[in-house]
Amino acid sequence: MSRATAALEGDSTATRDGNASARVADALREQIIHGEYPPGARLRQEEIAERFGASRVPVREALKSLEAEGLVTLVANAGAWVSRLTLAECEEIYQTRERLEPLLLRYSAPGLGPADYDTLDSLAERMAATEDVAEFLALDREFHMTSYSAASTLMLGDLVNRLWNTTQPYRRAYTLLIDVHSQRIVHDEHHLLVTALREGDLESAERTVESHIRRTRRLLSGHPEIFSDTTTDRR
Repeated sequence: MSRATAALEGDSTATRDGNASARVADALREQIIHGEYPPGARLRQEEIAERFGASRVPVREALKSLEAEGLVTLVANAGAWVSRLTLAECEEIYQTRERLEPLLLRYSAPGLGPADYDTLDSLAERMAATEDVAEFLALDREFHMTSYSAASTLMLGDLVNRLWNTTQPYRRAYTLLIDVHSQRIVHDEHHLLVTALREGDLESAERTVESHIRRTRRLLSGHPEIFSDTTTDRR
């Protein structure tokens, strides 16, 4: 075999592994975000490889990619687990979001237009109408990411997306905890945000996002039991 042929075959293998790695990472990311793998759940490479019809190499690469996103914790010579947060870590992340997301919204707002506002209004209405937690969480994420979608940033958008991924399981817990009064406030804040954006009132929009995130942080802080779950399997 010539060097050129060997190089081409090597490139082909790398491409296949890269495609498989991206496919596995995308699927695992969605499963973690949607709660199919809770915080602390063991991720066994051999089981994942078998499920996706992939070799160990792309699975390892997928797990490394998800570790970089904050979704997975890799322990040398031990394995991989879905990342979990302590209460203090969760509070730190939410306080970070309180400061960063209003800024990201400010970057995004000038690029939003009437069609975006209509989409946001529709998402807010659909959230208010559903009683399904999974559907609400999906719509809520789409709502906020739509509000940030016109931002062109070097790193802020990616950082906010990572912080959302990391706290997703705890947003699920928050949604299950809030009472009817708190639910009404959440929905009102969504509508207030859209109104502020339509009117070009960025200060009100930023304050609404900040208080929206702070409300979640404060409620979660009152439920430390959420962070003391013992699902982690290190056998």
